[in-house]
Amino acid sequence: MKPRLGIFSLTGCGGDQLQILNMEDELLQLLSNFDIVDFQEGSSRKEEGPIDVAFVEGTVSTSRDLKHLKEIRERSKILIALGNCATDGCIQAMRNDEGDVRERLKEVYGVEEDFFDARLSKPLNEYIEVEYEIPGCPVEKDEVLNGVTSLLNGDMPPRYTYPVCVECKLNEYPCVITEKNLPCMGPVVKAGCKARCPGLGLDCIGCRGPVDEQSNYASEIKMLKEKGYDDEFIINRLRIFSGKLETLEDED
Repeated sequence: MKPRLGIFSLTGCGGDQLQILNMEDELLQLLSNFDIVDFQEGSSRKEEGPIDVAFVEGTVSTSRDLKHLKEIRERSKILIALGNCATDGCIQAMRNDEGDVRERLKEVYGVEEDFFDARLSKPLNEYIEVEYEIPGCPVEKDEVLNGVTSLLNGDMPPRYTYPVCVECKLNEYPCVITEKNLPCMGPVVKAGCKARCPGLGLDCIGCRGPVDEQSNYASEIKMLKEKGYDDEFIINRLRIFSGKLETLEDED
């Protein structure tokens, strides 16, 4: 019997599920090795019962999200956070430190009524145990495929514990911070993208989230200030894909 796989979505754009669909030929390999029992963007099939592996994308941004996530956790042997929303909160968590979410909804929509079942957007590991995380906005197709292959072999996928800068050095790319004065996030952002943006002469915008507990934000902030970037720009830049980092000002 093939392992049962579920691919689920909470609040987010759905781009990580779309990236799995974009795997095309590799998707056939996935289908041949797993029994996909739930995949909102790829199939109308929805089966109840236990799941061997669950991929979950999106943030917990509503009470409904939280209920759904806990149900998935109860059904799953292995739960993998898929994409930056699920791992770090991403864009919708950028303003979590700016007061009650209800007040912000009122400010935006100008009404007192509670139209939205909203709560502060948070990544999955704020509420449940997560066995593994695949970062990115969207995720890298190769990383998803390699992760699935590792699971089929009874192993947990390898983790990237070093920053994008390492991949720049390995590929002998010129540093866009020193060469072009660009606000690159490479020193504090998780590798795994093959330094795609710096390789094209662009600055890393941080779409894979921080390097676990090792990111030296104080040094990054100091360096960007020396390059002429102001506090607001730097903090917003760091938070775009790492919304759960709610105390970055303390690094200043």
